[in-house]
Amino acid sequence: MGTREQAEAEVKGWTRLASRIAVPDFHGQVALPDRHVLAYEDVFATGRCELLMGDVIALADRDPAVLPRLERLVDGVCADLRAAAEETGKRVPLAACVPDLYLDRIRPGGRLDRWYLRRDLPITLPHANTTLTLRELADFTLTANGRQLTLNVADVIESLRHVLAPDRRWLAGLTQGDPTEPNIAERLCWLDFEFAGRNTAVGEAANLLWYLMALGGWLVPRYQPDVYARTLRLALPPLTGPRIEHLELHEGSRHIDVRYSWNTGPGRIAAIARALHRLRREDGSSLEEIHAFLALRIIGVIPASRLTGHDLFLVLIKLAESQDPRTTIDTFFTTTPTLHSHSGGRSSNVRAPA
Repeated sequence: MGTREQAEAEVKGWTRLASRIAVPDFHGQVALPDRHVLAYEDVFATGRCELLMGDVIALADRDPAVLPRLERLVDGVCADLRAAAEETGKRVPLAACVPDLYLDRIRPGGRLDRWYLRRDLPITLPHANTTLTLRELADFTLTANGRQLTLNVADVIESLRHVLAPDRRWLAGLTQGDPTEPNIAERLCWLDFEFAGRNTAVGEAANLLWYLMALGGWLVPRYQPDVYARTLRLALPPLTGPRIEHLELHEGSRHIDVRYSWNTGPGRIAAIARALHRLRREDGSSLEEIHAFLALRIIGVIPASRLTGHDLFLVLIKLAESQDPRTTIDTFFTTTPTLHSHSGGRSSNVRAPA
């Protein structure tokens, strides 16, 4: 739903994909007084699909027998992304790509400015009973799980603006544009074409991997629980989440020492590992290539002001890791297995936040 221009752009994106990947049938466009509504096939009502990728991950967290089913789904997603790069890909300026997920968010006055630069956001440090602002935090060095990092968000945003300049050229193909757990149904069918069109290959990889790593199993269900419940078919509660286990603040030496673990269920671990394997093998993605797009997903989806100090600090640690040249794609996506058993309810499917 949106303006006539937005609806026409979405239909154009769907049309460019319909002959290449599995998508719902398009039934038409309805003009209402205040908006335009697009009608697509309900792939769940027709029996074409049963669950979304997020549901399959949640089931695989609870039952190892579901793992092969999950791996087939991830394989299909990565194969579609590879085919898009190989068959429709060309090197184009970022300005020639769909702007919403990256270019619009990084430009001056955009989302990152509003969330991180217009005011000096305070952060209550976990385990330290101390509050620092983002600008004060930039003056501290950080050791996270034994690695030396810096937490200067303003510098990172400035760097992102340089890397993601409108005229910089990237390999981009025709894709759905938002490859996340609520937008992919099983058997493989792509949903939601708001960002469909020409998108960068590395941006698609970053989007998928960060959703698997953090948004799907942690941040979206915690900070947008109503959207999470409406989006997924089962909406099973996450089994666990990352946590800061130890934090020491040394104000005299301006240093923070942190130990954290990225606790993740076995299904989600399998999905991350499979996607990393397929993306590396099929399109050669590396953290060096995707670091700017990954950073923008890390800080550009949920407002920093909504996060607790504990969770925001974890997000900032991953932001710093993504920009550290010593970070490999494997170390960045290192997780800690956790086994639990839970049950959950069922809900209907709508669009997820991007």
